[in-house]
Amino acid sequence: MGLPFYQEQDQQLVHYTVEALLEGLKTSDSNVLEYVYKKYFSIVRFFVIKNSGTDEDAKVVFQEAIILIYKKLKHESLDLTCSFKTYLYSVCRLLWLKQLEQRKVRSEVISDNQVFVQLDDDLEDMATEQEQFRIYQKHFQLLHKDCQQILQLFLKKVPLKDIAQMMNIKSDKYLKKRKYECKEALVKRIQNDPDFKRVRNE
Repeated sequence: MGLPFYQEQDQQLVHYTVEALLEGLKTSDSNVLEYVYKKYFSIVRFFVIKNSGTDEDAKVVFQEAIILIYKKLKHESLDLTCSFKTYLYSVCRLLWLKQLEQRKVRSEVISDNQVFVQLDDDLEDMATEQEQFRIYQKHFQLLHKDCQQILQLFLKKVPLKDIAQMMNIKSDKYLKKRKYECKEALVKRIQNDPDFKRVRNE
């Protein structure tokens, strides 16, 4: 079943209802994602650049906001008490203010170009979790490929003997040692990351 929408004939533009936008984001509908980007990215870009950011910063914030809304929709229903534009802008605003805090950019006056709303605490918690996961991913990708594979297999609860065979490791004892070394290397990288320290202390 297609998403409900109406077409404004004189402008030849498709306009989605709020329900259709939320459903489209929940199902990762490419048409809805493209529509949201084309219609709302410019207001987010203006806000980010007006507040010490760049075009690239705006793209990252916008993408992370879409992911955050997607995760929220997957876990629960979202009944908006404001327009979709206001909600999306508010999520982007929250994420960018977190970035400014991370970069230690202090601004007593935030220049807003749109109305925004106070977001639920659970969304802020999700934003923090998303940031923690981003830090984890960043450092995981910096590990040696063998370490990445070993840790992934252990997380999938693949039996020890199967991992040893796949990795061409003859000793279970050595495999356990490698797993410990890889895990320690990852933990050390994360703990030494200034972003991680800031998020943990929030």
